[in-house]
Amino acid sequence: MKIKKTNIEGLVLIEPNIHEDNRGYFMESFKKDWFAKNFPKINFIQDNESKSEYGVLRGLHFQKPPFAQTKLVRVIQGKILDVTVDLRKDSPTYLQHQTFVLNDIQKQQLLVPKGFAHGFLILSESALVSYKVDAPYNPKFSAGIAWDDETLNIDWGFTKGKIKLSLKDENFNKLKA
Repeated sequence: MKIKKTNIEGLVLIEPNIHEDNRGYFMESFKKDWFAKNFPKINFIQDNESKSEYGVLRGLHFQKPPFAQTKLVRVIQGKILDVTVDLRKDSPTYLQHQTFVLNDIQKQQLLVPKGFAHGFLILSESALVSYKVDAPYNPKFSAGIAWDDETLNIDWGFTKGKIKLSLKDENFNKLKA
């Protein structure tokens, strides 16, 4: 596996080694020893999976301390626009966002550290997304930011009427500038 740094400290793409032949492919999507060597402070405790249709936007979600989560996100089937927002107040990239197209062809994984809001938009007919987390979900510490927040000015590439949101995501507040 290869680690590719991004424009935001701590946010990295992981490229797996894919072995292909006429039968298909094989890859290691997670290897505990490799991960512990490269990211020794992260201990994943749970795998989550979601399936969504074209135009569904999930996010921008985060959990507040002490239940903040590191996520390792990958697309098993389909294609998504993955968006991260740096919420670490002491970071030089505070409130900056970065977008990534993740898909089932390249099989890249995105490591999203604690202190980030995270969301994704389905770009294919449907998508199956899997992610590991290093802290349990706790609804009392669950929070989010409106996907169309003017301060963040994220280009999702979709018009407002084409985005499909959950009721919870529709009601997230916008940031105060």
